Amino acid sequence: MKQSLCSTNTPLILKKTQFATRSAPGLTRNAMIALALLLPLANAAQAQSVSSLPGFESVSASAAGMSAAKLEQVTATLQAQIDAGDIPGAVAAILKDGKLVYLQALGYKQIESQQPMTADALFRTYSMTRPITALGILILQDKGLLSVNDAVQTYLPQFSDQPVIQDANDADVEEVRPRNGDITIAQLLLHTSGIGGRNSALYRANNVHSYHQTLEQLVDNVAALPLFEDPGTAYRYGMHSEVLGRIIEVVSGQDIQSFYQQEIFEPLGMTDTVFYVDESRRDRLATVYRPDAEGKLRPHEMEHIPVTEPRALSSSGVGLVSSTADFLKFSQLFLDNGLANGQRVLSEEGVRQAAENAVPDALMPIGSNGYWAGSGWSLGGFAVALDPTAYNHTVNQGEYWWDGSAGTRFWIDPSKNMVTIIMSQVSPAGGNGFRERFKTGVYEALE
Repeated sequence: MKQSLCSTNTPLILKKTQFATRSAPGLTRNAMIALALLLPLANAAQAQSVSSLPGFESVSASAAGMSAAKLEQVTATLQAQIDAGDIPGAVAAILKDGKLVYLQALGYKQIESQQPMTADALFRTYSMTRPITALGILILQDKGLLSVNDAVQTYLPQFSDQPVIQDANDADVEEVRPRNGDITIAQLLLHTSGIGGRNSALYRANNVHSYHQTLEQLVDNVAALPLFEDPGTAYRYGMHSEVLGRIIEVVSGQDIQSFYQQEIFEPLGMTDTVFYVDESRRDRLATVYRPDAEGKLRPHEMEHIPVTEPRALSSSGVGLVSSTADFLKFSQLFLDNGLANGQRVLSEEGVRQAAENAVPDALMPIGSNGYWAGSGWSLGGFAVALDPTAYNHTVNQGEYWWDGSAGTRFWIDPSKNMVTIIMSQVSPAGGNGFRERFKTGVYEALE
């Protein structure tokens, strides 16, 4: 993959394709989408497809072993969901064998002002911040500065004597018991440390997560409260990446943004991944929408402090804003065995750790419903597909991926040497299954 030449001054803009579904009143959203699948793309010339992206070599669908016609149908389905009001717009992309096969920007960044979606649009990634933080930990391990098997208290002594709350569903911090065992960095990476989620009753009652606090203060808040269970005894998706980010700061001697920039963003050519969207990038930031009671998309502020204002907290769990191009580069790093732009960013062992389930058998499955029942978790901060039949969309065994709570998702598939990404801004993130439909359609296009 070539070094990025992306410029914030040259946005790649696609026209919004108008399908007949928009003028079909009375149809349900799913019926509108189904109708779009039956319609030929007679007006395909109106859809201005982006054939290139700075920093990537482009290749035709046929040269990549994919059906151009079926990819057009993928675009039609995605556009139909935009027309149906499921999502405001999206940027979607495919890398196959390191080359750009597909890139579409559809719909709007901002509906009210009719700002079209652009390929360089910026998105609040929320939990897609976590694998970037995990990569930072694996890089520090490669440098010999820590081991994932180290106890957290080696770097953060405030975690030395955390007790365990008697009832994980109660916010009463008086009912606690001594814990068994110490938290390791690996347990933070695997969400098996006993730390809880930021929306838990305990953490909300004690204002653990606030953008008015620094990362150091937030982690001190976590350490001051009891664990939800003993370390290494259960999978609990929670605020582990914030603690990992603080470990990175302590070990590296840098604030988390500076570390990201030096060790990850610059080597990978990720030019648009930031905690704070300044004035130079602001017109590229997509608005988050939520359907109202009538199902109409309305602007929605997911956090009290928007990303366009400076914040005390640089959250290494949910704080980053990024672009499709940057996450393509991040994802391709793992398929390129830790190399980017001719530099080794991550060791081959680090790539293996990032790609494989590391949750102990005794703690499996990590969940009982849907993809959770068919997934493991890796030291790279990814869900790993162990049982594709548990998923409601097409995945391959060993594929690893994650998403964000504002409608972003990416998949890394070693078996196909392929990265698939879709980015939107909608809350709740489901958007009538637009991400799942997109992924299944893409894989149906493989020949």
